[in-house]
Amino acid sequence: MRPLRGIALKLASVLVFIVMSSLIKATAQHVPAGEAVFFRSFFAIPVIVAWLAMRRELSSGFKAVAPLGHVWRGLMGTLAMGMGFAGLAYLPLPEVTAIGYAAPLLTVIFAAMFLGEEVRVFRIASVILGLVGVLIVLSPRLTVLQGATGHAEALGAMLVLGGAVFAALAQVFVRKLVLTERTPAIVFYFSLTATTLSLVTLPFGWVWPSPFEAALLVAAGLLGGVGQIFLTSSYREADASLVAPFDYASMLFALGIGYFVFAEVPTWTMMAGAVLVVTAGCLIIWRERKLGLERARGRKAMTPQG
Repeated sequence: MRPLRGIALKLASVLVFIVMSSLIKATAQHVPAGEAVFFRSFFAIPVIVAWLAMRRELSSGFKAVAPLGHVWRGLMGTLAMGMGFAGLAYLPLPEVTAIGYAAPLLTVIFAAMFLGEEVRVFRIASVILGLVGVLIVLSPRLTVLQGATGHAEALGAMLVLGGAVFAALAQVFVRKLVLTERTPAIVFYFSLTATTLSLVTLPFGWVWPSPFEAALLVAAGLLGGVGQIFLTSSYREADASLVAPFDYASMLFALGIGYFVFAEVPTWTMMAGAVLVVTAGCLIIWRERKLGLERARGRKAMTPQG
């Protein structure tokens, strides 16, 4: 384990994914979300395949023990990606990022519902705190008397929130997949499934992107593959409980890119809600780390000596 390297890789993955989202946002007014999903997924595949070849893991990357599980994970993940990309056309980048933080909170709920994971009072309270924060972020967008612009922003908020729901469901399927599948296979088949599923939206208004838009979309796909590699590598180098909190650095990156690239000024309401969501997420991660250490000490104490 190399914790500092793991943290650096995690931060790199967060930055790459935010830059990727900003590229998608730059094309979102003209390019449909389903088409953006295609570019994001298709052009990530050669990056991932090259990475697997360099690690000599192509065989494990192509081996699927539970193919139906990959399909379900791909369906949930593709819906999450598509709805998130669609929301970028209506909302500022930092706001989309803040609402997206609902996904790990909802994962706790769905894991209890579908996987039978035990959820105690501390985690329940943390999830409630985080969801209150999400509601605070959403509240200005759900006011009915805002005119056409307000309705468009409300639609964007609902799309991003829906994307967070499907992202949480995707994580539940990933938790099941890791019991039988290797990480390279999960990474590869998600990109392959998302590429295939995105083609279903072809009859619903794909456009011919301008050369500049096409370059942005291809770059987004390549960055998506690179970000996935950084993310996977970070968990090889350090414990998940150590690197997971650095997900929230995405808010800092989103604020910077939103302000300097898209001239988006964050509101105090959005910031207050984001602080609550980040606090809740960090509390859950801290609790999980503490319980993991306690379980490890318990196993060590039960180990026969001599």
